[in-house]
Amino acid sequence: MPDPLSHLIDNNRRWVAGITGQDPAFFDKLARQQNPEYMWIGCCDSRVPANEIIGLLPGEVFVHRNVGNVVLSNDLNCMSAVQYAVEVLGIRHLIVCGHYNCGAVNASLDDMAHGLIDYWIWPIKQLQRKHPWLADLPRERQRDVTCELNVVEQSRSLAECKVFRRAWSDGKTVDIHGWIYDVSDGRLRDPIVTLDRDADAPARLAEAEAAIRTRAVGP
Repeated sequence: MPDPLSHLIDNNRRWVAGITGQDPAFFDKLARQQNPEYMWIGCCDSRVPANEIIGLLPGEVFVHRNVGNVVLSNDLNCMSAVQYAVEVLGIRHLIVCGHYNCGAVNASLDDMAHGLIDYWIWPIKQLQRKHPWLADLPRERQRDVTCELNVVEQSRSLAECKVFRRAWSDGKTVDIHGWIYDVSDGRLRDPIVTLDRDADAPARLAEAEAAIRTRAVGP
């Protein structure tokens, strides 16, 4: 019986050949050390591949992905990855990247049960209560704006987690960058929010939310 995934193995061979053709020692160096400058916390949507979007090679970005790019303090997977990034790898830039037409956001806006996913996307669903003005927007616009607000909310959650509070109190230079990606054209939009050790995080987060609302409904 033919292997239905043989083409993926072939793709891997070509990919390796392309990289080693430019740098024969690439994988030898990669195997010896992991030294990325960036961490990417993004959605597991197959249309949003972290390395390719920002044009980086393996070893240059540390990646954590889940449904809806949600950052929860009780998610041991996410928190362990963040701790390793900040305290072991010494990464200085953590990017929280959402994307338009996000299935998790779309599901959070539907007035129906989706099963287990409802427990996971509950923090996104709460954005409707936090920002009641969303209900006045046309449905498609509401989805896009909620994607943006979700980036702010998950950036807030990251800034409030124990790893970041400890890092900033210890004087470490490590920043949070909230971005949004458009799957319809492959482009990253202007940064939504940036938080650093010396910033007034609550004020910057409030400013980001206000800017999103102004773009959506006007001043």
